[in-house]
Amino acid sequence: MFKKFFKTNDSDKEIKNVPALSWKPLQSEAQLEDIKAQSNVRLQIIYKHSSSCGISSMVLRQLEKSLIEFNGRADFYFLDLLSFRSVSNEVASRFQVLHQSPQLILLKNDTVVAHDSHYDLLQLPIEKYL
Repeated sequence: MFKKFFKTNDSDKEIKNVPALSWKPLQSEAQLEDIKAQSNVRLQIIYKHSSSCGISSMVLRQLEKSLIEFNGRADFYFLDLLSFRSVSNEVASRFQVLHQSPQLILLKNDTVVAHDSHYDLLQLPIEKYL
């Protein structure tokens, strides 16, 4: 009887078996200058996440599955905007991208080359900027 209520499906197993993405925490405004400089070497990806938003959590799970193929080919930054609101505000100001959550921002050669939010961020053509 308990198996009926607590059974897992194949998609749950699939998510658990996905290798971890190499997120770097984005926790200070000072890091933004390094990210901008590194964008001249390789693609920099910033994910702005709200831990109080259900959409943000669902998008994060899907995003990690889709980004894993780019692990090692780009730098991935995770910004918890509830804990680091001032950093989130500085990202919006410095890169001239209206704040949204969840949000994905792609930087290449000192420039925001693409950005999107909510479920639309899953459609960004990351391969194009590598």
